[in-house]
Amino acid sequence: MSHRVVVDPVTRIEGHLRIEAETAADGSITSAWSSGTMVRGIELILKGRDPREAWAFAQRICGVCTLVHGIASVRSVEDALKWAVPANAQLIRNLMVAAQHVHDHVMHFYHLHALDWVDVVSALKADPKATSALAQSISSYPKSSPGYFADTQKRIRLFVESGQLGIFANGFWGHPEYRLPPEANLMALAHYLEALAWQREVAKLHAIFGGKNPHPNFLVGGSPSPISAGPGSAGAAATTVNIVTLEEVRGIIKSMQSFVDQVYLPDTLAIAGFYKDWFARGEGLGNFLTVGDFPSKGMDDPSSWFIPAGVVISRDLKNIQPVDLRDPAQVQEFVAHSWYDYSGGKQQGLHPHAGETKLHYTGPKPPYEQLDVAGGYSWLKSPRWRGKPMEVGPLARLVMLYAKGHEPTRALADQALKTLDLPLTAIFSTLGRTAARTIESKLFADQMMAWLDQLIANIKGGDVSVHNDALWDPATWPAEAKGVGFMEAPRGALAHYVVIKDGRIDNYQAVVPSTWNAGPRDAANQPGAYEAALMDRHKLRDPKQPLEIQRTVHSFDPCIACAVHVVDPQGEELTRLRVC
Repeated sequence: MSHRVVVDPVTRIEGHLRIEAETAADGSITSAWSSGTMVRGIELILKGRDPREAWAFAQRICGVCTLVHGIASVRSVEDALKWAVPANAQLIRNLMVAAQHVHDHVMHFYHLHALDWVDVVSALKADPKATSALAQSISSYPKSSPGYFADTQKRIRLFVESGQLGIFANGFWGHPEYRLPPEANLMALAHYLEALAWQREVAKLHAIFGGKNPHPNFLVGGSPSPISAGPGSAGAAATTVNIVTLEEVRGIIKSMQSFVDQVYLPDTLAIAGFYKDWFARGEGLGNFLTVGDFPSKGMDDPSSWFIPAGVVISRDLKNIQPVDLRDPAQVQEFVAHSWYDYSGGKQQGLHPHAGETKLHYTGPKPPYEQLDVAGGYSWLKSPRWRGKPMEVGPLARLVMLYAKGHEPTRALADQALKTLDLPLTAIFSTLGRTAARTIESKLFADQMMAWLDQLIANIKGGDVSVHNDALWDPATWPAEAKGVGFMEAPRGALAHYVVIKDGRIDNYQAVVPSTWNAGPRDAANQPGAYEAALMDRHKLRDPKQPLEIQRTVHSFDPCIACAVHVVDPQGEELTRLRVC
């Protein structure tokens, strides 16, 4: 007899996500549906605006992806108007985006995903001395003394004994699928708290180059912070990039490298060793897409990108297919199972340059027990590449770099697999997705130092240019122009599409990572990445505590706020759905 399991809301994510799963008598998931329960429509407020200011609105799509929508937006306008960007601005953007990746991945692992594997209450049974010995056996991180872990245990006990778990509330503590020994749980929780303090320092990099964090400033045609070639001073450091601030950036990068090398990477391997069977479930699609990013020369020179673009179908790493986001035959968005409508009917797919955002709710009236999965059931659209669903994100980037023969990626991946005694195919899984985030955090943290050195070398060579204002006057623009600004955000491929007519935005569409991954079935009834992953060898031990569902969904690091959002020009809420 089948059983419907509903998880709503999925917690420890950004935005509102509902998962429904059909299980067989033995608990195996036979069908799954992913529903974004907020309303999409941020594109509507951009129509008619000056494209040079679009980034400031588009960036507010999300408060977690603090800068990626700003970058994609300015790139879309630059692409439409063929607006060249100085080399220093490219390097500054690379540093800012890479910092977002490392910051985001660490926060995801410890604060959003680790508690799927780490039992908070079990940590109270740990021996601090044994925890210290464990920590020192896997890392040289200095904060590993018995006293340090005893203090952490005391803090956790205060939470538990008060009956108010606070940040550790709503967990399935004691679930039989938690397998870490108490000492490993205590070590991970200590690093959970340590990461909270660490992130404050990392966020300063965005403030240095963009004035603030979250939502740093950007500028079409370059970077907003001028560069001073002089020695700098405390006052100048507040308004310009100079030797003082660049050395501060170097210190921040070193802090990133240290935490990734001594805490994040060892913890990932240590925890994964107790859950090796999770390297054999939760892949789903087997199709992976990257759009490429981190140019050393420019976005118009793919050979200079640190992350290459491409598509892998059915795990075939020997056959990488090219990606052209401008090609209507390659990228389309479907709404067959979404709460939207298209002028030509719900079964067609539209390229984002011709995209429409027409709200059309046809679902059950809240509160309801189940979604109408035969009709529309999500406020997310369903992007497809040549009609195929794709997974985007860290695993897709790892697959692409590995397939392209990127030696640092291969070395890190092979070493991790060797440590865990796993084959290469293990990366196609729930924990493979989690490990991919850790590996690329190491790659980005190390690469950031090279970008910083290049920026300093440019400045010493006399190049302090950060902005190209040649096209700032709209009178120089063509009457009509189309552009796409794309990048690899922490959660995957992101693209903003803009159509400019007579100096104003005529159409704007954002195709975001969580739309690719969390979108519903399409017109051909093909499941999205979340849905397919949940149907890939999952069995629930306790349907009332669906820990297994959370593990796989969290491995994608959902950001539903990016995929669905709406306000009107006055900032008023247009639609509210109450889901119980």
